[in-house]
Formats: sequence, C-alpha cells, structure tokens
Amino acid sequence: MAKKDIQLPRIQQSGFDFLKTLKQNNNRDWFNAHKPKYQQELEQVETFAEGLLQELSAHDLIETPSGKKSIYRIYRDTRFSQDKTPYKTHWSGSFKRATKQRRGGYYFHIEAGNSFVAGGFWGPSTDDLKRIREEIAFDAAPLRKIINSKSFKTMFQALEGEQLKTAPKGFPADHEAIDLLRYKQFLLIRRFTDEEVLKGDFVKEASRTFQAMRPFFDFMSEALTADPNGLPA
Repeated sequence: MAKKDIQLPRIQQSGFDFLKTLKQNNNRDWFNAHKPKYQQELEQVETFAEGLLQELSAHDLIETPSGKKSIYRIYRDTRFSQDKTPYKTHWSGSFKRATKQRRGGYYFHIEAGNSFVAGGFWGPSTDDLKRIREEIAFDAAPLRKIINSKSFKTMFQALEGEQLKTAPKGFPADHEAIDLLRYKQFLLIRRFTDEEVLKGDFVKEASRTFQAMRPFFDFMSEALTADPNGLPA
C-alpha cells in the first residue's frame, strides 16, 4: 500500500489576496464587513505558525507556547504615526527562546513582495549592547568567522541592522573592529519570493533558516550570559 503524502502547513494564496484587498480598503467599515474572511485567513496563518513552531522546537528550546500565541495583532498602533491606516497589511509572528542562557529571537513576516524570515537583536538594552560591544572589542575574530562563513553568506548575505555614524562612546574610532562596534541592532534576514512562500516546503525552509542562525546566537548568548572569565554572569 502506497504511503500517503503528509501535507505540511503552508501559506495560502488566499492569505496574500486578503492582504492585497485590505491594502486597497484599509478602513474599519470594510474590515468589519469582512471580519469572517479575516478570521478564516488568520486561522490559516496560525496553522502555519504552529507547524513552524513544531519544526523549530526540533532544534531549539522555545518559550512561546503555541503558533497562535506567536502571531502579532493586525491592528496598528497609530498614536505616534503620521500613517493613520488602522490595519497592518502583512502577517507576522515571533518566537522567544527559552531560558536566560538562550538569547536572540525568531521572526517571520509574510507580505506580497516583501516576505522574510529574520532573527537576532532588534532593540538590545543599553546594558546588553554594552556587553556585546565589549566582547567584540576584546576579540572580534569569533564573530567575523561566523558572519564571513560560506554558510552564513549563502543564507543571509551579511549582518544587518542600524549603525552609528561615529564610534560608540568609550571605543576608539580607529579600533580594528569599529565596523562591528557601530551596530545598534544585529539582524539576520533571509528574503523570500511570493512563489517560495507559497511552496509546500516553506515551513521547513523557514525552520532551516532559523537553525542557521544558531552559531550567531551561541556567540551572542555567551557574550551576554558569561563574565570575562567565561563563568555565568
């Protein structure tokens, strides 16, 4: 008897279509009139997120309890924005790594023409940023080895994130690692075409992307959880 193919949870074309229509009708009256359709598409994304969580949990310890809990609300916070449209026009979610020893976070963003899987440190605290910079200043070689590796460049091309235009306070402008010390964010991003997102194996490819972040996360976790002698901070 032939083995039945297992269908992986996936992003549906209808999810893209809903977002496209929402972008053209980004107002509360339209959204409320189409709330059942939104709920239907949201459930599809939640199913995908649950599948992604299961794949991710096979190679990392995750605190986020469910795919549903990972999903960000579609409602925009317009209080401090000039853009007063009330709804986001993408699906997105994030997963938090478990325990204080595992640092860094995972994120996915689904939007026609702008889908990506990302991870890293979006807004490190002042203390965390200081410890990361001190680790880099002491010895940047381990981090350079990671971000210059063939596997890293194939998956992410380069380290991304906002940078200072000048040297951070307390570090010389001519430091040999000044290019790394100027980072304020440390982001790993892999972009996908719409066609790639709609493929049946996208959930596994997204998880594989997350797994490829581990050497970088391991470096950062050690920098943020150990003292200069390598002992728990």
